[in-house]
Amino acid sequence: MTASTPLIRTVVPTDLDRCFAIETLAYEGDEAATREKIATRIATWPEGFIVAEVEGVVAGFINAGATFEVQMADEAFKELIGHDPAGSEVVIMSVVVHPDFQGLGLSRPLLNAFIARMGELGKARIHLMCKERHVPLYQRFGFVYVKASESDHGGMAWHEMVLSLAR
Repeated sequence: MTASTPLIRTVVPTDLDRCFAIETLAYEGDEAATREKIATRIATWPEGFIVAEVEGVVAGFINAGATFEVQMADEAFKELIGHDPAGSEVVIMSVVVHPDFQGLGLSRPLLNAFIARMGELGKARIHLMCKERHVPLYQRFGFVYVKASESDHGGMAWHEMVLSLAR
């Protein structure tokens, strides 16, 4: 399969089931967000939730929350407890592409669009946690390695990264 140029757009409530299915397929074990958490993210801050649509099908997405003070190991933030849309710091919770669309280069337009959107919203930095194998991917987008995370979300080892946005 080859991906046509994806349509990158803001999530809408009717994307919930597809986004939950992608989240469940893309993440291992207990690291996937529940349907309820995804619904909360869509309803609470759609500005921080974008999807890549290929030929009318949601193929992947990025979602995040905003805050003034980042606590990367804070599990409650995944439910957007402590989220403040005015916050200067953005914390990405999911960057996922459906397995059927992986390897087609969708992460590049998704990440580029997300970074641009957060810049347009006047955010200062974007934070994320990833597995060690994904560190080089995020470094290609300008993220800087911070440290091994104290989080053991889903029983996995995570690494914290940050991208400073030009203001």
